[in-house]
Amino acid sequence: MNFLKILKKTVIDSQLYVSLMGTLFAVFFMEEQKTFRFPSIFLIFITYFSGYLYTKYQKTKYFKRILIINAIAGIICACLIIINHNEVRLIKWFIIVVLGLLYNSFFLDIYIRKIPLLKVFYVGLVWALVNCWLTLPEFDLPIFLISFFYITALVLPFDIRDMNNDTIETFPKLIGVQHTKNIAYFLVFLSMMIASLYLEPAYATAFFIAGCITYILIYYSENKRNKLYFSFGVETCSSLPFLFLGIMKYF
Repeated sequence: MNFLKILKKTVIDSQLYVSLMGTLFAVFFMEEQKTFRFPSIFLIFITYFSGYLYTKYQKTKYFKRILIINAIAGIICACLIIINHNEVRLIKWFIIVVLGLLYNSFFLDIYIRKIPLLKVFYVGLVWALVNCWLTLPEFDLPIFLISFFYITALVLPFDIRDMNNDTIETFPKLIGVQHTKNIAYFLVFLSMMIASLYLEPAYATAFFIAGCITYILIYYSENKRNKLYFSFGVETCSSLPFLFLGIMKYF
């Protein structure tokens, strides 16, 4: 029990875990597109980590420290891009960062997270742009759709978790838990179908297996469940395509 508390505090609550999961999701597509590079991995991880820190701590006493960390992270990311890539990659990265700021910044009168029902699609949009645009020479529509549908589906269980605390209209509050799950099932199905048509066989198979596990975790998503179920269990789904690909390659 103490181990779980330590794990939650040091890895999950620190935003390290969700940042790692997002990075591994991107690495899966980088591998498939043969664009794998360590500087790109560091860039994506630092971007996710600083972004989630900003979102989590912006209304706390730690916010000034977080801004300093964000500034340092921004300089590191810019240097990584300038040294290893080009100015086009820098512009792409900057646009994605701005989209992240628009998602949840208290100094804005209206930010995306305040707009009913839009949050789930917006998170899917930003993660999808990282996978299909930031790491590739040109925008890749199939990878965008696979990522967008899959991540949007994964955000919906978190709305189920928070349905009693959210102050804005969300899908579970509007149409109920079961219908929200049905939407998530459909989105995962769409991502799996596109993956099977577009990705190379090994990658499509890994994604299909990940989708099946995701179905199970969505099925058991209930508001009464421990928050660790979502922040660890559901969050892990984004890394499953990469993990299953690794298992298949090893065996």
